[in-house]
Amino acid sequence: MLHDRVLVDPETDRSERQSSAGLVIPATAAGPKRLTWATVVAKGEHVRQVAVGDRVLYDPEERAEVDLGGTDYVLLRERDVHAVAERSDDAGTTGLYL
Repeated sequence: MLHDRVLVDPETDRSERQSSAGLVIPATAAGPKRLTWATVVAKGEHVRQVAVGDRVLYDPEERAEVDLGGTDYVLLRERDVHAVAERSDDAGTTGLYL
């Protein structure tokens, strides 16, 4: 990876979501823009805020897709990452850093 680029493996897109009340929301329902989680698989030499293996939150509208070895990845700039979730070693829980 070059410069400030981050290569991520997006989580599988759930076509249907379920609300907290138990209502099923179909994928065709128009709603507010949603951010997506992904795992960092490679980073450029100028990336400072994320590491390989981190779980990051990004906007799926602002992305470039690439197919490497039959797997679809997303190429982002570091500034396009909205949040990083790191796994805490002591409690086994995830902390969210905005």
